[in-house]
Amino acid sequence: MDCDKANDKIYDQLHTAHKLITDMGDSINSIDIDTLVQYIYQAWDKKVDTKIRDDVDNGITLMEWGKVIIDRKLMSNKPSTASWYAGAIRALTKFNKGKDPRLNQITVTFLTNFQIAQEAKGNSKNGVSCYLRAIRALYNSAIREDQYYTKKNPFDHYKIPTSRRTKKKAVEKADFIKIRDVHYNTGSPVWHAKNYALVMFNCRGMNFVDLVKLKISDIHQDRIFYGRSKTGDQLSVRITEELSKILGYYTAGKAKDEYLFPANYDGSTKHYEKYKTLRRRMNGHLKTIAMDAGIEENFSTYTIRHSWATIAKYMGIPTEVISEGLGHNSLKTTQIYLRSFTNHVLDEANELVVS
Repeated sequence: MDCDKANDKIYDQLHTAHKLITDMGDSINSIDIDTLVQYIYQAWDKKVDTKIRDDVDNGITLMEWGKVIIDRKLMSNKPSTASWYAGAIRALTKFNKGKDPRLNQITVTFLTNFQIAQEAKGNSKNGVSCYLRAIRALYNSAIREDQYYTKKNPFDHYKIPTSRRTKKKAVEKADFIKIRDVHYNTGSPVWHAKNYALVMFNCRGMNFVDLVKLKISDIHQDRIFYGRSKTGDQLSVRITEELSKILGYYTAGKAKDEYLFPANYDGSTKHYEKYKTLRRRMNGHLKTIAMDAGIEENFSTYTIRHSWATIAKYMGIPTEVISEGLGHNSLKTTQIYLRSFTNHVLDEANELVVS
């Protein structure tokens, strides 16, 4: 070995490392030792320049920014969204060998490798898509609020895997007639669940979270007024004959500020676990109701909403009207609800043509 040549190389590398650390200044305090070592290796390979300090200063981590957004959602009483973000951050951090990834580390390659790793573990495309949509929302919000800048947004070039519905999530109108004909002891949990299901159906597929937040004061003459928990949009539903009969039992003797139904929820983050318990029990009762009514399809709180949309489409109601009735902000969301309907109609049309 040529010792003089080896010493010269060592001296050059040491000088490069010293210069890099000096150029970074106080920014070095915001990175860990492993990241610093990576930058030194890159400097030796001539892949970085004096702009390294800007790169480090711009390197807010996913968890740091995620905490800001999650705290906002919790303060806004949107615990389900906060939980969605938190779950995605945990998944990405675990993939990154337990290290909180910096936003400038999230590249097309990083996202692609994450997707492949998740699918290799047997996770569904729906699950992977759910994680990545949350990460995209956090990443883009950091850019919008000038917490991070990037020359190339990876989500402009990386395609998140498409979510696919694997089970039919709608029942026919005839099934709701079967539900009406099933009788239970007044005041029993399953009796209440049946009433809740019919109220949700009569209120254009109302979400269960919006149902349990209803108060007597939300009823004005012949209408129910409520705000969608998911979007905050205000909706108004005219009280049908069936709905009026059900409401008569629950409104009797109650003051304006009381909850309409016994399964009440104030919408707060503090009591979110209570809501999840209510929803779980409700879905359990709906399975019992479906069995007693002879309904073979899966029947849950979400099924009621999807069914209202599908039945409306079968009856010739325009998609734009259905979208507004559901409180959707875009037709695209409504079209996802109705995708299975479209395929069914096309299949029937084809049978008529070729038979």
